[in-house]
Amino acid sequence: MKDFPAHAQIVVIGGGIIGCSTAYHLARDHKAEVVLLEQGQITSGSTWHAAGLVGQLRTSASITQVLKYSVDLYNRLEAETGLATGWKQNGGLRLACNQERWTEIKRQATTAHSFGMEMALLSPQEARELWPLMDISDVVGAAFLPTDGQANPTDITQSLVKGARMHGARILEGVKVKGIEVKDGQVHAVQTDRGRIICEKLVNCAGQWAKDVGRMAGVSVPLQPMQHQYIVTEPLEGVTGTLPTLRDPDRLIYFKEEVGGLVMGGYEPNPIAWGVDGIPDNFQFQLLDDDWDHFEQLMEQALERVPALETAGIKSMTNGPESFTPDGNYIMGEAPEVRHFFVGAGFNAYGIAAGGGAGWTLADWVMTGEQPLDLWGVDIRRFSSLHHDDNWVKDRTCEAYGKHYTMAWPHEEYQSGRPQIVSPLFDRLVELNACFGSKLGWERPNWFAASGVEPLDEYSFGRQNWFEAVGDEHEACRETAALFDQSSFAKFEISGFDAEQALSWICANNIAKPPGRLTYTQMLNSRGGIECDLTVARLSDEMFYIVTGTGFRTHDYAWIADHIEPGLDVTLEDVTENFGTLSLMGPRARDILAKVTNDDVSNDGFRFGRVREIKINGHLVRALRITYVGELGWELHMPIEATRDVFDRLMEAGAEHGIKPAGYRAIDTLRMEKGYRAWGADITPNETPDQAGLGWAVKIKSNIPFLGREAIETQRLEPVKKRMVCLTLADENVVLQGRETILRNGEPVGWLTSGNWGHTIAKNIGYGYVRHSQGVSDEYLTSGTYELEVACERFACILETTVLYDPELERVKA
Repeated sequence: MKDFPAHAQIVVIGGGIIGCSTAYHLARDHKAEVVLLEQGQITSGSTWHAAGLVGQLRTSASITQVLKYSVDLYNRLEAETGLATGWKQNGGLRLACNQERWTEIKRQATTAHSFGMEMALLSPQEARELWPLMDISDVVGAAFLPTDGQANPTDITQSLVKGARMHGARILEGVKVKGIEVKDGQVHAVQTDRGRIICEKLVNCAGQWAKDVGRMAGVSVPLQPMQHQYIVTEPLEGVTGTLPTLRDPDRLIYFKEEVGGLVMGGYEPNPIAWGVDGIPDNFQFQLLDDDWDHFEQLMEQALERVPALETAGIKSMTNGPESFTPDGNYIMGEAPEVRHFFVGAGFNAYGIAAGGGAGWTLADWVMTGEQPLDLWGVDIRRFSSLHHDDNWVKDRTCEAYGKHYTMAWPHEEYQSGRPQIVSPLFDRLVELNACFGSKLGWERPNWFAASGVEPLDEYSFGRQNWFEAVGDEHEACRETAALFDQSSFAKFEISGFDAEQALSWICANNIAKPPGRLTYTQMLNSRGGIECDLTVARLSDEMFYIVTGTGFRTHDYAWIADHIEPGLDVTLEDVTENFGTLSLMGPRARDILAKVTNDDVSNDGFRFGRVREIKINGHLVRALRITYVGELGWELHMPIEATRDVFDRLMEAGAEHGIKPAGYRAIDTLRMEKGYRAWGADITPNETPDQAGLGWAVKIKSNIPFLGREAIETQRLEPVKKRMVCLTLADENVVLQGRETILRNGEPVGWLTSGNWGHTIAKNIGYGYVRHSQGVSDEYLTSGTYELEVACERFACILETTVLYDPELERVKA
C-alpha cells in the first residue's frame, strides 16, 4: 500500500460480484479511473457462498435485458480474461403442480415470447426426460428456458477482477472504509484505515454492509440480510453435468447440479432475518450455524420431489446471509440524498444472475448521470422516508422473502407494516367498506365493497372478486359522479424569481403561461426518454404547484432538484403532507361543486386547464380543472386538516346526484378507455413522447430550450420505429394484465404495457408498442391484422385508431 491513491475519479466500495462487475465496466467501457476497495478479500462477503443459479426472465423487459446481458458476458468472459468462470448454459426448468401455477407459467412463457426469448412448455413426461430424478406424480406441466444456466460465483468474480485490472482499474483488498465526506451536497472523499481518497463519484456495492456504508453519507439503503440455507449432496446416480437447473415454486425449492451431486435450497415462508443489530466487520468467508430444524420444511418437500435424496449422502450444509429488499427488487442508482453517491446492492439471491448486467447498467448510470434503460423497478428513488425505519424494512423484507416462490397474483398487496400512513379520511372510508391497497406507505382505497360484503381481495388469474364493484364505480363516474381520495399524490411547490426559467428547462411542454393555468408535461432525459409525467399549475408569477403520482415522489423530486440550473433563485419544497386531495369526477361534478361553493365554476367561469382558489365550507381550496378519467371534474387540494370536512360536504351535496366513493382500480379502467398513459408502464425512460403519442405536449415548435430537445429533433428526422397502439378484444373471459405479445400478420411486433377491462365499452383494452425497423407509419399499422398472445393462446383483436371514449362528443365506441 505504499502507493495508496490519494485521488480517484470513481471509488467502488465492495469486492463482491456487483462491485467487481461495476469496476470492470467502468474501466472497459468508459476508460474511467477506478479504485475498488474491499475490506477483506474479493468475494468474502456473500458472493462466495451464493448458489449460482442464473435465470433471465423477469416481468420487466429492461431487467430481463440486464439478465440476458449477464449470460452473454459469462459466455465470452473466459475468452477475454483467460480465467474460467464455471458458467454452464444447461437450461432451466420450472414446474407447475396446480392449474393456477400452470396459468402463471403459461403467462410467463408469453412474457418470454414478448421479450424475444425461447421458452417451451412441456408435459410432465417431457420434463422428466430432462430431469430423470424427479417424481412427477403431481406435476401439471413445466416450462424450459434453454439459455438459463448456472455459474461458479467466485470464478466469475475473479474473472471480472482480472478484466477490470486489464483495463486499468485498481483493486485494493484489506482496506476498511471508515467514513465518507460530503461537501456541498456531493460526495467529496472516502476515509479508510489506509488513507483518504478524494473522489468525484462513489459507488456503494458493499452488499450486506451497504446500509452501514450509506449511513456514513446520510444515505438510506433499505435492505435486510436474511439467512438462506442449502445443502450439497454426494454424487447421485443419474445426475450429469448437463442437468438443467430446476425450480419447483409450489414446493418452494430449487435444485442444481454440482460435481455429480445436487444443490437443494429454497425460500421458506417463515424466514429468519440476520444482522438486525449490525454485521461484524470481520464476517469474511464465514457462515452461520446450520439450522436443520428450520430447513426441515424444505427438506420434506425435496424428498417428495426427488426420492433419491432419501439415501443420498449430505456433503455440506450452507447457511449464508444474503441481502434482500422490501419489494424483492435490487437497489441501483444515484441516491436522492447525496449527489454522485451511487448504489448497487440488495440483490435478493439473484446477484450472480444479475451481476454482469447490473455492472454494465450501473457503470453507464455513474458516467452519464442517467439510467441507460427503464430501471424504475430497481431505482433507489422508488423508496421514501418510510424506508428509513429499520424495523419496518425488516418486517416487509421478511414478507417479500417469503413470497419469493409463491404465486405472483395480479394486484397482490403486501400486508406487513400496515397501516403506516393514512389520510384524514381513513376512518370514513373504512365505514364506506373500502378495500385498501398500499403505495409508498399510504393506505389508499382500491375499491368499495357493497354493504354486507367483506372488503377483501380474492386473488386469481381470472376476473377477481372486485370486478363488479369496480364496474359500479366506473359507471358512477361515467353517468353521475365519483369522489376519489387521492391525498397520497406527491405535491411540490417551486418558487422564486427564476422558477419559470428553471421549469422551462426541465419541462418538455410550455409552462410559461399566465398564473391560473395548468400544464400537463413530461420531463425528458438527454435521450428524449420520459423521466416524469405530471401536471404543473402556475399559482403566481413566482410560484408553481406540481402534482405527480404517489409512488414517484422521491424520483420526481430528485429529478427536478438535480436539473435546476446552478445559480438560479429557486426554492423547491415537498408539501405532500400539507394538502389533502379529493378528485370529483363525472357529468354531475359541476352541479355538485356549485352546491358547496359560491365561486363561479361554470364552464365560462372555470375553463379546462385552469387552477383557482375557491372556498368550500370556509376552507380555501386549490381547484385544478383536469382529469385522468376522461370526465368533467376537478382535483381539489385543501389543507390536510380540512379534508374530512370537504369530503363530507361533497358527499352530502352529491347524494341527490348519485355520487359514489371510488377507488384506484376504477381510475385505471377509466383512464384506459380515454387513452391516458401511466408512467412506469406505458411510458418510461425508454420511450419518447413521439413514440408514446404525446408529441403534442412537446414545445418543439418554440425556440425555448429544454432538456431532451436535441434528441427529439434528431428522432423526428427519421421514421418512428415504435409507436403506442390501442388494441381491443371483446371476450370477457380473457384477462389482459400487460406483457401479452402483440402479433401483426402472425409475427410478434411488441407487447402490451398495460391491460384492463373497459366497463363502458364492454371490451378488453390493451396498450403497447408496435415495433418495426423501417418505421411504424399509419399505413403500416392499419394494413395489418392483429392478435394478442395471452397465456400461450392467440386471440384476434382490433387495432383502434380513434379514442375509445369521448364524453365531449357523447360518443361511446361500440
